[in-house]
Amino acid sequence: MPPRKRTSRRSKGRPWRWSHIHLSICLLAVCLLLSGLITASLYSLVALHIPAIDSLASYHPSATTIILDKNNHEIGHAYTENRRLKNFAQLPPLLPRAFVAAEDARFYQHPGVDIWSILRAMVHNMESGRRGQGGSTITQQVARALLLSPEKTYTRKIKEAILAYRIDHALSKDEILHIYLNQIYLGAQAYGVGAAAMTYFGKPVGSLNLAEIAILAGLPQAPSSYSPLRHLQRAKRRQAYVLNRMVEDHYISAPAARAAFKMPLKIQAPPEMPPAAGYFVQYIKKYIRRKYGAKLLMDGGLTVYTTLDLRLQQTALQALRRGLAQLAVRQSSAKTPPQAALISIEVKTGKVRAVVGGDNFQTSQFDRAIQAKRQPGSAFKPIIYAAALESSFTPNTIIDDAPIAYKNANGIWRPQNFSGNFFGPTTVRNGLVYSRNIVAIKILQAVGINRVIRLAGKMGITSPLTPNLALALGASEVSLLELTNSYTVFANGGYYRAPVFINKIVDRNGKILERNRPDSRRVISAGTAYQLTNIMQGVIQTGTGRAARGIKYAAGKTGTTDKNMDAWFVGYTPILATGVWVGYDRHKSLGRRETGGHAAAPIWHNFMAKAAAYRSGHDFPVPPGITFVPIDRDSGNFEYENPDNALWEAFKKKRLPDWEKRRQQN
Repeated sequence: MPPRKRTSRRSKGRPWRWSHIHLSICLLAVCLLLSGLITASLYSLVALHIPAIDSLASYHPSATTIILDKNNHEIGHAYTENRRLKNFAQLPPLLPRAFVAAEDARFYQHPGVDIWSILRAMVHNMESGRRGQGGSTITQQVARALLLSPEKTYTRKIKEAILAYRIDHALSKDEILHIYLNQIYLGAQAYGVGAAAMTYFGKPVGSLNLAEIAILAGLPQAPSSYSPLRHLQRAKRRQAYVLNRMVEDHYISAPAARAAFKMPLKIQAPPEMPPAAGYFVQYIKKYIRRKYGAKLLMDGGLTVYTTLDLRLQQTALQALRRGLAQLAVRQSSAKTPPQAALISIEVKTGKVRAVVGGDNFQTSQFDRAIQAKRQPGSAFKPIIYAAALESSFTPNTIIDDAPIAYKNANGIWRPQNFSGNFFGPTTVRNGLVYSRNIVAIKILQAVGINRVIRLAGKMGITSPLTPNLALALGASEVSLLELTNSYTVFANGGYYRAPVFINKIVDRNGKILERNRPDSRRVISAGTAYQLTNIMQGVIQTGTGRAARGIKYAAGKTGTTDKNMDAWFVGYTPILATGVWVGYDRHKSLGRRETGGHAAAPIWHNFMAKAAAYRSGHDFPVPPGITFVPIDRDSGNFEYENPDNALWEAFKKKRLPDWEKRRQQN
């Protein structure tokens, strides 16, 4: 037999050992390939449903619309989310650093997702046995807030990580921080640091100190738990944490941190809007909603610069409440009516400086200064007299104040004077000064109803006027705004200016959406305007408006409707025109003797006496073409023999009485 070939054990075992290794390598490769394929598939599947990040490049979140008075004091706002957008450059330098230190220390190093933070959070959560840390970066929080739903699932976390990576490569770190600091919810309905600064400290974010910055930077984890308004001690502990983190990251020194922690905090509740401005702000919001739409009002971040003078507005509300309280005492009423209104307009510009639509906006939002339409009574008469003086009438034209009767659909109408008496031959001046109804009716009849209605329209009365002789008694309803603004024509030398509530509206990008400048047109002559003013100064000095005496150079007219249901006083100086209405929403008598001169004029006087910033140092200028002639106060005849006791009446030179023309010729 041939000898058996010898084989070593090593050679026999080697093929088996390499086969095992090869198999292991193959299995590992297959596993890696499968896991890669699965990961790639999962990524592809998830990525299909990840939103695009293009919108972040033009970050355009919902923002608060802010309404300011003439001195840039905030008087109102409108928002879906209370957010006051701030550019990154507008922030205090330490503020972004504080948020980075507290929320994402490696923000400037990681690519949107911080693996080390995630691992650290996982270890912490396993050790504690609960989910305490999430490891989300600032970039992930931006992705979650703007592009994802708040659901807590692994799929959402994967999407969040992918988005964060993409955002980090698409935007700069400062751009990401800009979005984060404007978007983040910081409690008490405040979104972003701009709104939070106003909410917790009542100041712009640019004015925050280090102590206040650290308080805000401590809020994102749990805004309600760390709210300085509700849990100051917790907020202080969180503040200490933020300050220590800022020291560790070398943003501030340890002494600076200790000084900030010891600094007293002036925490205050979110500032309430001035209650006095409620009716005005309501009007502004309605105007913007009607013209630009509700979305732009609530989310557009507009800045509305209005004409309101907040100090004057507060003065107006005080005067109105005082007048209503006095009325309640006079009428032995258990409570005041909540029904009165005041509006004040700067005569040279038409700018509305005060609007009070009632004594309490919180209990009634119905605006009696702008929305309500009531009969103005004798306060409408100056428009009729203006039409008369524009035609052939003069201040000393005689009208017979005697009983009259007219047939109408209801029978015979026999109008009366307020006193029930008749005074015989009466000058035009005295007819207005003492508010004689019969004189006004006869003037309206002579001038023509349609002519008066057309003039009223030119002077800003937009409410429909009934074309009958009752118009002379103010029987057609108008708003306080309409009537008060019509009086500015007399103060303006015959020019009408539309009332202005808004100076300008600016959008979030600084673009001016509208700007309102005074626009005027002549509706009566300067001579007629001056004559009416001169006569209505007499209303205050000796007539039905004596309760308004004491205001320099003031002119005005009272108005009282049937059974004392409405009391009016509208008056003006060379600078300010103000109208006051008093009455019940449900037509009801104010009480015995509660006329315009008794119920409304004192409110007007109280308000105008305190409007120091709008006090005039000069009387109304006498226009060219006006000359003064001494006349007898009652008869209207010339009074040259005793001119010291005469009334020096304002006449247009082209309409001088015949006896004065003859005298001048001689």
